[in-house]
This record gives sequence, structure tokens and C-alpha cells, in this order.
Amino acid sequence: MTVRTRFAPSPTGMLHIGGARTALFNFLYARHMGGQFLLRIEDTDRERSTEAATQMILRGLDWLGLTPDEAPVMQSTRQARHTEVALDMLARGAAYRCYLSQEELTAMRAAAQAEKRPFRLQSPWRDRDPSEAPPDVKPVIRIKAPRDGETVVQDLVQGEVKVGNIELDDLIILRSDGTPTYLHAVVVDDHDMGITHVIRGDDHLTNTFRQIMIYRANGWDLPQFAHVPLIHGADGAKLSKRHGAVSVMEFDEMGILPEAACNYLLRLGWGHGDTEIVDRDEAIRLFDIKDVGRAASRMDYAKLTHTNAVYLRQADDDRLVAEVARRMPVADPVHLARIKALMPGLKERARTLIELTESARFLTLSAPLTLEPKAEAQLTEDGKAMLRDAAGFLETAEFTLEGIRAVLQAVAEKAGRKLGQVAQPLRAALTGSLVSPPIDQTILALGREETIARLRALG
Repeated sequence: MTVRTRFAPSPTGMLHIGGARTALFNFLYARHMGGQFLLRIEDTDRERSTEAATQMILRGLDWLGLTPDEAPVMQSTRQARHTEVALDMLARGAAYRCYLSQEELTAMRAAAQAEKRPFRLQSPWRDRDPSEAPPDVKPVIRIKAPRDGETVVQDLVQGEVKVGNIELDDLIILRSDGTPTYLHAVVVDDHDMGITHVIRGDDHLTNTFRQIMIYRANGWDLPQFAHVPLIHGADGAKLSKRHGAVSVMEFDEMGILPEAACNYLLRLGWGHGDTEIVDRDEAIRLFDIKDVGRAASRMDYAKLTHTNAVYLRQADDDRLVAEVARRMPVADPVHLARIKALMPGLKERARTLIELTESARFLTLSAPLTLEPKAEAQLTEDGKAMLRDAAGFLETAEFTLEGIRAVLQAVAEKAGRKLGQVAQPLRAALTGSLVSPPIDQTILALGREETIARLRALG
């Protein structure tokens, strides 16, 4: 059997973090098992579904590197097939036309409430002669739910879960306007797409028992189910804007690398010993859906940025230069060359692409710089004298790291100071702050002419 998983979002908004993790788990499990990962856009809710939301979902999956193995399936294009299956079930006696009016349904619910009992539909049309149907009511088609026994799910995450069939209603599979219901369409699509494993959030667990009725009514093999716990905020409440980012592309806005986002989402609910950093290849090798825990996970943005810092230090310098250029923005080749030259030092101190961009900004400025208060405090008379001495020495020094270090040593000896005491006034004048990569690397990246110009502007 070839494993086939699917991610099936509704295009009614952004790609939520929880949905992204579900997509990731489906992708990794399919890859781990040598199978296929598919995408279905469940756009049958025509009032709420939008093309813009569809594009946001596709963009988010692309950003995460979760590419489906086949072209995405648009559920709305399959309505004729959904109807075909419903009518076949009707013809075989597995479903029936129900002519209950909205008024009758309302009265039945009110009676159940008055009697303080759960409302479970017992339609008189299940066994009634259709010839008695009222002429002015368009019927829905309902499945004939089993009345005896129980439905058992051997869930790959939740374990054995069961419900008495008496708890199940004769759910609608085709509405009176001829459109399929969500639960019916999902089953037909999963069957036709050959889905072997349905991996989704545990908020869908109750739907599973109803969907199993449709599988069995059609004589179809059941997929294996895996219901993954939801993601909560740090306080244990449902993840929302007040906790921080809730959509995938907000990670991009926060300056998170996609591989860091995937690593972090992977570790929300799945683990392999104490391993925290798991790249894509290793994740595919290790991932098994059976290793996902049953408890809800809590979003920790501090841990996310820590993970991101690890990936930043490992990232290709040219790629990071492009990311900085996109966020600044900057196109001047001289500025880009400076950023690239200093990138090895810059990325060691950054946790996000936003921090990286801000730390590189001084490389795009012109003298004189606007100094932060602490940096300005370094420019005492002694500090300014060191700037002048450094500028003078740099005029003729060999412009290499070794040559620059010799200049710094000469300035320190002339001033009777330690190297660290020389570095801070120079750092202030060259960067506008007291935080930067090593001063010799910073000078080399700025270049001789720009360095001297900045030193003399404030010296």
C-alpha cells in the first residue's frame, strides 16, 4: 500500500499556525513512508471561500516548502461526483429523502429542550412511503445511520475511541438545493483521492464517526485516522492574536526563516528524545505520527526565536543579504557588498531577520551618523582624539584585517589605553551604537574611504 496523506484547508482566511503544523505532519509522514502528500482546497462554502484566501494558503505552504505531489484539488469542482454518490446511496436504500420542514425541525428541538433530553433527529421519513411526500417541500437526502452497536476508531494518536451508534443522527448528505454537505464531500473526495491516512486536528474527531457511516454505506475501505491535539497560547487558552502571530506568513513578518518555523512546529507535540534542532531530511527520517502526544501544545515565541537564531547562524550569507535587502530595502551595490562582507559577524548576534536587518542598517548610511545616547557618551575629547589618530593611521595602512589590527594597536599605545577602550569610541563613530561585530571586521566591511569619512566627521 502506498501511503497517501492530504491537507484540506477551507479558504476562508489565512493559513493558521495549527493548520500549517497539520500540513507539516501530513507531509513528513508521507515522505517518511515513501508515499505522497496531496492538497485539497475545500471551497464548497461559496459565501465564505475567497480566491485571496486560497492564494494565501498556497503562498504559506510554498514558503514552508510543503509542496504537494499532485495538482491541488478544488472541492467545488467535484459537486457532480458528490451528488452521484448520494443518489447511488439513495437508490440502494442506504439513504432517504427527508421532507421535514424547518418548522417541524424547530418544534422537535423545542420539545427535546423542554424534556431536558439531547436532541437526536428521528425523522419519520426514514421508513415512510415517499408517495406521501408534501408537494411544496424540497427534500434533503439523509443517510440511514446505524441504530444498534457502536462505532470504534483506532486512532493513531488518540488510541481507541468509540461511540454508541444510538448517538448518531441521520445526517444530511445532500441539501434541498442539491449541494453536498461538508461531511459527505470530504469522504467522497478522500476515497476518490486514495487517501490512506487522515491526519487532522482533534476538533474533527466527532466528525469521524459520522464520516465512517458514509464509508461503510458505500462499502469503501476506511483510512487510518490520526487526530492531532490543538495548539494553545502560553496561558493554555485557544491561540489568538493576543498571544502573538497566529498565521504562517506572520512568521515571515517576524523575521523567522521557514526552516526554523518548520522545526519549531514539528516540535510542538512531536519529539525525539531531547533533540531540538531537526532539519528537513532528519525530520523525514525520524517522523512517525504515532509519536505525536495527546496533550495540547503551547506556543512559546521565545523558543521560536531561539530556534530561528540557530538557523540564522547556519544560513547562506548570500541568502541573508537578499533577505536584508528585501526588508530595508537596499539596492546600492556598494551597500550590498558591505552587508555581505560583514554578514558572518552580523548573523552571529541576530535572532530574527528583523534584528539582522537593523544591525546591518549602519552599513547603508553616510557620515556623519546619528548616534545613540550611549554611543555619543563615548565621544569625549580623548575619544575624539582616538578617532583622529585612527583615521590618520588608516590613510596609509595595509587595508587587511592584519593591517587594521595593527592600526588599532597603534592607537591604543598612543592613547595609553587597552584595545577594548579604543574599540568603543570607534564603534560609536562607525555604527552609531555600541553593538556590532568585531571592530576590525566592521572597518574592513565599510572600506577605507567610508571608515575615514565617518571617523573624521565626528573626530
